[in-house]
Amino acid sequence: MVTQMPISLHGGAKDSARTQFAALCWRKRRGKVQILLVTSRRRKRWIVPKGWPMDGKTPAQCAAIEAWEEAGVVGTASDTCIGVYSYARTREEEEDFPCLAMLYPIKVKSLKKKFPEVKDRRRKWVSRKKAAKMLPHKELAKLIMGFSPVSEPKPA
Repeated sequence: MVTQMPISLHGGAKDSARTQFAALCWRKRRGKVQILLVTSRRRKRWIVPKGWPMDGKTPAQCAAIEAWEEAGVVGTASDTCIGVYSYARTREEEEDFPCLAMLYPIKVKSLKKKFPEVKDRRRKWVSRKKAAKMLPHKELAKLIMGFSPVSEPKPA
């Protein structure tokens, strides 16, 4: 079981926090879980795909859409949030504002070569341990280290 770390508002007021939905894209290779990371557009840091709520979509659907747009992921999203992490969103010429990202696992079936942000990002499969070291957000790293995919039922 993962113990949730305390959430930081990164100096913002409690009513200023914005919510995003993040995708923990995963697969198994040789019996080991691998995590797909992508680079951020501007700073080129390693992150997981994430984005804003979308009208008429569930949080898991939003995470899956972001995984497609940012990484070309085709897969199955879980409706269960496995945790929340916080970070300060930085935009050019704007003040930082606090964000809470809800993390949804997505079992990756395939990666497409052509996807909306292919020219803006790189993607990389890594172990959970390596992902935790590469990510700038320690709360997210802890969630990834504690992630264990639910075993799938065997066909009858």
